[in-house]
Amino acid sequence: MKHGKKYSDSAKLIDHIKQYDPEEAVDLVLKTGKAKFDETVEISVRLGVDPRHADQQVRGAVVLPHGTGRTIRVLVIAKGDKAKEAEAAGADFVGAEDMIQKIQQENWFDFDVCVATPDMMGMVGRIGRVLGPKGLMPNPKSGTVTMDLTRAIHDIKAGKVEYRLDKTAIIHCPIGKISFGNQKLGENLQTLMEAIIKAKPAAAKGTYVKSVYLSSTMGPSVRVNPLKF
Repeated sequence: MKHGKKYSDSAKLIDHIKQYDPEEAVDLVLKTGKAKFDETVEISVRLGVDPRHADQQVRGAVVLPHGTGRTIRVLVIAKGDKAKEAEAAGADFVGAEDMIQKIQQENWFDFDVCVATPDMMGMVGRIGRVLGPKGLMPNPKSGTVTMDLTRAIHDIKAGKVEYRLDKTAIIHCPIGKISFGNQKLGENLQTLMEAIIKAKPAAAKGTYVKSVYLSSTMGPSVRVNPLKF
């Protein structure tokens, strides 16, 4: 694979065999994030679990202390007083059957997170096949199926991120922007890793956190020492 000059110059700053301390890794990501836009910093964590087994799934959500740097658009599926509560709490889109139909008929996905009240999940289930693959299906474990819509919306807007194991036993998750600087990115990283470690399934055997990598949108990846968390 061919890379541009900026990427190649950045890659020279990194020892790809070395496992860096979290503080060093964040510093390197900042030094190598040279794009003209404010790059997103993402973490990739490979876990020693088998995602094919239901008792080894790792999924949850955590509010990052400094947010993600993104403006999150929230869709709430609710009726009556709960719909009014969602509007008052700052949801971007609120509805019930009308929103379900809009997604079904217009292939509409102009939102980043979908929240629903438990009584609406039967209806939301109709579009599970299109929401699921996009990571938009409401789920109690991530706090997006709830009666406390005010708290859910406020947490999401404040920087709540969902972490979820993929088929290759890796979690990919944003922890902020290059413009955040060392301290904020470091605190977000620590908060997310603590949540992932706390979510270790009882059925997991051997080494749980096998590898951790940090990277910016256009920059090379930096290997982080998992024992430092």
